[in-house]
Formats: sequence, C-alpha cells, structure tokens
Amino acid sequence: MGTRTQILVRGIVQGVGFRPYIYSLAKTRNLRGSILNNETGVLIDLEGRGSDIDHLIAELKKNPPPLSTIESVTRHDNLCSKSFQDFQISPSETNGRKFLPISADISTCDDCIFELFDPGNRRYQYPFVNCTNCGPRFTIIEDVPYDRDRTTMRDFEMCVKCRREYEDPLNRRFHAEPTCCSECGPSLFLSEPPAGAVGFEPHRRGDAEEGGEAGRGECVDSREIIQRALQLLADGKILAIKGIGGYHLVCDALNAEAVERLRQRKFREDKPFALMAASVDIIRQYCDVSGAEVDLLMSRERPIVLLAKKDNTSIPASIAPRVATLGFMLPHTPLHFLLFENLDKPLVMTSGNISDEPISYTDDDAAVRLSNIADYFLTNNRRIHIRTDDSIFRIAPGNARTMVARRSRGFAPAPVRTSFKFAKQILACGAELKNTFCLAKDNYAFLSHHIGNLENLETLRSFTDGIEHFKRLFDLEPEVIAYDLHPEYLSTKYALEIDAKKIGVQHHHAHIASCLVDNDATGEVIGVAMDGLGFGTDGKMWGGEFFVADFTSAERVAHLDYVPMPGGAKAIREPWRMAAVYLHTAFGEYFLKLDIPFVKELDHEKWTTIASMIASGTNCPKTSSMGRLFDAVSALLGLHSNVNYEGQAAIALETIADKTSSAAYEFNIADSGLIEPGKLVKQAVEDLIDGVSTAEVSSRFHRAVANLITNVATSIRDSRKLNRVALSGGVFQNMFLLEMTCKLLKARSFEVLTHSRVPTNDGGISLGQAAIANAQIQSGRF
Repeated sequence: MGTRTQILVRGIVQGVGFRPYIYSLAKTRNLRGSILNNETGVLIDLEGRGSDIDHLIAELKKNPPPLSTIESVTRHDNLCSKSFQDFQISPSETNGRKFLPISADISTCDDCIFELFDPGNRRYQYPFVNCTNCGPRFTIIEDVPYDRDRTTMRDFEMCVKCRREYEDPLNRRFHAEPTCCSECGPSLFLSEPPAGAVGFEPHRRGDAEEGGEAGRGECVDSREIIQRALQLLADGKILAIKGIGGYHLVCDALNAEAVERLRQRKFREDKPFALMAASVDIIRQYCDVSGAEVDLLMSRERPIVLLAKKDNTSIPASIAPRVATLGFMLPHTPLHFLLFENLDKPLVMTSGNISDEPISYTDDDAAVRLSNIADYFLTNNRRIHIRTDDSIFRIAPGNARTMVARRSRGFAPAPVRTSFKFAKQILACGAELKNTFCLAKDNYAFLSHHIGNLENLETLRSFTDGIEHFKRLFDLEPEVIAYDLHPEYLSTKYALEIDAKKIGVQHHHAHIASCLVDNDATGEVIGVAMDGLGFGTDGKMWGGEFFVADFTSAERVAHLDYVPMPGGAKAIREPWRMAAVYLHTAFGEYFLKLDIPFVKELDHEKWTTIASMIASGTNCPKTSSMGRLFDAVSALLGLHSNVNYEGQAAIALETIADKTSSAAYEFNIADSGLIEPGKLVKQAVEDLIDGVSTAEVSSRFHRAVANLITNVATSIRDSRKLNRVALSGGVFQNMFLLEMTCKLLKARSFEVLTHSRVPTNDGGISLGQAAIANAQIQSGRF
C-alpha cells in the first residue's frame, strides 16, 4: 500500500506543463494518486514508497518545468490511504477565486526550434510553433482561468493531430493552450499597406472582433512569404512585422539610406533604434560582449541588451547617434528564427509606432498608424489581446549585476515577490514618464508591462485598459489607490477620480522605497534619489535629494540648491536654458563676457527674455534636479543645446567622458545640507577657457557627483548611525557614474543597494508607491 502524502505547490505552476511533468515523474517511480489545479496552486496526492515520494519532491524542486516558478512546497505526510489504483490528472477545483500568477511570453524553446527546422516534422517552418515550455501567454490571455477559450487562440479550432497532443499527459503540448499547426493555426500574410488605411481583410473569422485582427494578402506557403520579405528588406524596404506583443518596424541595419528613411517617417530624430541579429557571434562583430551579457542575450526572456559599441563599426551612426552603446536582441519567436535562418547581418527591430506613441498591436491600429511608415506589412491573424513592448536590460560594469531599463515582454506580468505582506489590495498608478502601474495583494506586487509616457490619449487608454486587465486576471479590486503628488500627471488625475481611499506618495520617496523592495530590504537607509524631476512636498521640482528613509517616511536631509527652470518643460527640451541659468547663478551678468564657445554662440535676445522671466518669476518653477544639472553641463560643452528625447544630453555627456582621468570638480556643501554647484560651474568654465578637453571636463564633473554622494552619505552616517545607501532615480542609469559611486561608497565600508529587478528610472516608481501605501496602512497613519 505504501504511505500517502499531499503536496501543495504555489507559484507560477499553472499553464506551464507542471501537471504532465509530475505525471511523468510519478509514472517513472510507480507512484499512484492524482494531480490537479486549484485556486492556490497545484495539489499533488501521492501513494507509494516514502523514498519514491521523497525523490519526486526533490526532483520537482531541483528541476521544475522551464516556465514554472516555485515559491513554496508544502507537504502533509501519513494521511489515510485512498487506495489509488493509478496516477491521473484530475479536473481543476475552484471556489470562484482566480488569484494565480501567470507566465510571461517566453522565447521559442530548443525543442520547438528543432521541429521548426526538421524537414520531417509536420511543423517544419511553421512560424507559430509553440509548446507548454514556450510561446505566447500574457499577450493572448483574455481572462482566467487560463484555458484556450479564454485566449485569442479560441479563434482557431485544433485539428485532430493537435488535439491528440493536447490531451496526452506525456506530450509536451499537454494543455498548451496556444498549440497549433499549419492545418489549424494562424497564418502568415505579406501585403502592401491597406488602401486608405482601413485595416486588413479577415481571413478566418467572419466577424472580426474589436481590433480587426486578421491578415490580408494571398495565403501562400510561409516559406515563400519569408523569402519575399527578406528580398524586400535587402531592397531597402521598411516592413511592419507583427510580433508577439505588437508590431515592429524593420529594415536592413546596414543600409544607411533605409535607416534614415525610417527615422524620417517615424519622426524619431535621434533616439537609438533596437537591433536583432541571428547569433551572439554576429553581434560581436559590432559590440563587445561579456559572458554575463551573453547569458542575458540568450536567456529565455530575450530582452534587448545594451552593449558597448566597437570603434569603427560598420553599423551606420544613425542607428544610435552620439551614443556609445547599441541595443541588441536575439530572435525570440519562430518567425524571427525563420527570418534570420540564413541572414548574416542585423536588422533594425524598433517599436511599431510614431515617436512617443504606444506600440501598435491591433491590425486596424497598425493599418492606420503605420501605413505611412512601412512599405509592406508582414502580419498574421492571431490576435494580440494586450500590447507588450520589448524589455531593455544591461549589465552594470564592475559587478556584472543585471540592471533593468524597461521591464516588459518576457517579464510582465510575473510578480515581484515581496518580503512583507500587503495589508490591503493596492493600486499604485506610477509616474508620468516610463509609466508602469502596480497592483499588490498578499506577498505579490504585480508590476505592469511598460506603458510609456502618459502624454497623450492613446497611452492613457493603454494605461487604463491595462489596469482593468490586471484586475480581471488576478481577481483584484483595489481598496487603496497610491499616486504621485504631481497634480498634472495623468496617472494622478486618474487616481483622484477613483472612488476609493487614496494615498499620495512623494516621487523620490517612492524611488527609495522601490530600491528597498528590489533588494528585500527593510528599515532606515540613506536614500539618494537623483533624476530629472519630481514634485516635492514644498511644491518645487526635486531631483537631487538625500533622505533618511524607510517605507513609512522620508526625511530630506540634503539637496541640490534650487535654480529656476525658465519655461518649465521647455527647459527640459532646450538644455541651453539650464546652462545659462547655472552660469548666471555662478557669475551673475558677468557670465555674458566669458570667453567660452557657449557664451559666444548664445542668442543674447533670448537670454534677455529669459532673464526677465527669472526676475519676475514668470513660468520659472524652481528645481533641485541633478538631471537638469547634467543637461546644463552637456549644453555648456556644446553637446546638446536642444534634445529630441529624454536623457539625450546626459547620455552624450557620459559618452564623451574620459574614463581614465582621476581629477574631479567640487560642490560646496553647507552645514544645512544645501548643496551649491556654483564652485563646480566656475571650475568647469576655467577649464574650458584653459583649453581642457570636453572629455576631461565631463569626467571631472561625473567624479564630482560621485564624490558628492559619498561625502554627503558619510556625513549622514556620522550623525544618524546608518550604513546602508540606496541609490535610485534615472540619473543612476549612467553606468560611469553608478560604477564610480558604488566603488567609492564600498571603499568607505557602506552597504550599497541598487536596482536589479525593476528599473531605477520612473518605471519602478509604482512599486515604491505600493510599498509606502502599505506601510502607512500598517502604521495606522492612513
């Protein structure tokens, strides 16, 4: 008879092949019993020899299915026997709850790739091959529980052969909801932009649902279509290609004319384009790639990885103007693998949108928004339910730590598991730039996919639709809404309209809290938050801040001195304004006589207008932003007087810095904690007058900021007896600054916390907001 044991496994364990995996293990060990999905995870009931049960549990912990994430395994031994005769997969049990983590979209697995290129396989060169271990998940789910009829694959009825695999517990496609083949699944189409941009004609569905999903064009063999697409790319054409989470705009990356034409049509003047290549070996022709970067490129999530660009690379400069990195990714869908099968050069693979708009993901939307950009559409009739842009990662120099610039495809909606429990269900609405939202419950923080900049109606709709989708998927109805204090953020306005209890969270406190959650840390830290700007509790625009902070409170103990931002947001788009302000602050009106190129090229009439605005306080919000100081120095050195995307001036400043230099400028730090940059500005001007190179000036500035952080942190440690420093905010996307700062802090025996699971930029704000709201609830302040 043997012993009987029940095992409850929690985590991402449904829809990822967990039941057939356990079925196979149980059969191998002659164990009897059952396995089923329930509202909390997977319940395994086993009878047999105790040693065989122990081995099964050890194996599932050591080698779980590829897409699963086991959070806990709870066992109950010595139960009364049920006299099982065999091992079987039982129907799911539910009590109406549906709170379960869902797998993200994952790159095509090795088994499916083998089938894709095996002439003897019935899925040979079928561009939608997938199985339990790979393929679309999040982007096709309409509702839960995760069954085929609640995904966009319900449009396709499985053929006899696919159904047989789907129902076979020993087959890796057992209950793989996207299972399909060329006989019963989606089809590929190649066409010119629809006439009049009215959408694609439906192929399989007689009544296309919202989004108009389908394809137009002659339905021929996919191999012919792919060869035709490759020829078009070789001819310099731009293609809109429908991917797993939306459309990409694609062209030959080595064709400078095609790249420039794409820039013009997309209205993307300078922001770097992402690239895709067939292999790491091809990427190495253009970039230096470390072992850690290889692992990241080849991970199952397949993010874009920012890599150091080689000198004299054949990649056109217009791919990433005045930037020292290139963003590369490897193929992650069957279609990509087929496109790159014999392609020995990279392709531009950039988001299918007009600059600053969200990525197109429905066919009707793509037909309208991309028809003036793309020469041809390579599309399909598998509907995408929710758009998901590519994730962007990089490896921090010095410690090979993974850093997130954008967390989206491959990662969302997998939750961030927290070391604390949320007392109530919380919706955190995030910031305006690089927006994400966060829904929190129990020990889960469901950080959304990348939404984008909430600056237009289309992105706002993506934000609100995404929130409703997450609420539905994870059975959440927020009791508390957390939001940024900035009254003009669209995310804040959305939050304030909801009929629920609300908690406003200061922007930079949220940055520090996000860093704490990212590191599973609690208690007080020295928080260093540096970014472009965030609304402060005094109504001014902060961004160069030092705190003593925990989840409950943030005491501002030091900050960069305030300067005016003439024109408000215009000062962000035109960094020369900030350079002039800092020069005026340091030298007064005498700065107009300085013998430096910036002053010689300055439009004095414009300065007269700005000086009048500053004197009267007209449209000149005060800011303590370190990001604006980076912009000012960049403009002072003649790098960028105007910018076309956020952070462009600061990126150029980092790019030119002499990384071998050791000299540094200095800030004045008052006893009150006020940090005055006047001395630094004067030192930089003196160097420029003396003919010091811009590379050296940039280096001395970067080192001054690293020294500042270290010195202020040391002063706070002396007075407050704190030894942990949390670094957060968009300024710390600067790898040169981050590496120097961490090195200096660690040399003084500080424990340094940086981001690795969520972005250090505003993409991580919503997670911090949720943690702070929870702390306020638990402390009784709310």
